[in-house]
Amino acid sequence: MTPYLHETETMYHDDTALWGLPDPHSQSGFYENLPTKRLIAFVIDLVVVVVLSALIVPFTAFTGIFFFPFLVAVVSFAYRIVTLARASATLGMRMMGIEFRTAKGERFDLGMAVLHTGLFTVWSSMALPQVVSVVLMLTTARKQGLSDVILGTAAINRPSQF
Repeated sequence: MTPYLHETETMYHDDTALWGLPDPHSQSGFYENLPTKRLIAFVIDLVVVVVLSALIVPFTAFTGIFFFPFLVAVVSFAYRIVTLARASATLGMRMMGIEFRTAKGERFDLGMAVLHTGLFTVWSSMALPQVVSVVLMLTTARKQGLSDVILGTAAINRPSQF
């Protein structure tokens, strides 16, 4: 059942007063191609993390080879927190022209970077939350993943990108 709309109202409304994020209907450019860009950014970040992890292995007297997946997870966690806290985007995200914003439209601070990275790490370790996250990115108006929906955050195209 649709709510009654006055003849001067539209179905879509500007909800920036509630979110602080660009409205997905009147400012759709902020959300164009985000799932694809996020996937490419993820792959770029994965390559960066694996290379950084490989560079660390000699400093572990090569014992890091035996726990390399754990080393990659630790490096990934630190990499994401540092890059999100500093620029509200990882290196891959910056290369793709996207960044994260809070529900108020602000860039991430250290606390939000830790929360988002923590949830991302948990979801990355399980298949079902990853599937749910991808479905949400493809179906929600703001193209939000599971962590974004829970925290009220969103990835957006940087304003200079369109």
